[in-house]
Amino acid sequence: MSLMKNISLIVLIAGYTLAGLNHFINPVSYQRIIPNYLPYPVILNILAGISEILLALLLIPATTRPWAAYGIVLMLIAFLPAHITMIADAPLRLGKLKVTPLLAWIRLALQPALIIWAWWHSKP
Repeated sequence: MSLMKNISLIVLIAGYTLAGLNHFINPVSYQRIIPNYLPYPVILNILAGISEILLALLLIPATTRPWAAYGIVLMLIAFLPAHITMIADAPLRLGKLKVTPLLAWIRLALQPALIIWAWWHSKP
């Protein structure tokens, strides 16, 4: 694996691990952006945090990396309604961060790049 891909993988693992942990550190911020039509936002937030951490750790062994990358792709697709909700609800405050409509649109626009980044690590 190239140096760039190794660095990318480390950043991806660290990013999803930290993002997953943040679901438990700042749960209200995540529960706030779960669409109203989805039941049990507290449980959904916990499941999202566990999924991010688990998939990040499964990126470490080469044998599970493709499955973890596919899981992250599916997870990012599943998170799209939350990012659309952020646009609809903006401006809103998530912890110390004020999410403006522009920031919410930028975050949604980043989703395809994050999907492609995870997909890249599904191949050796």
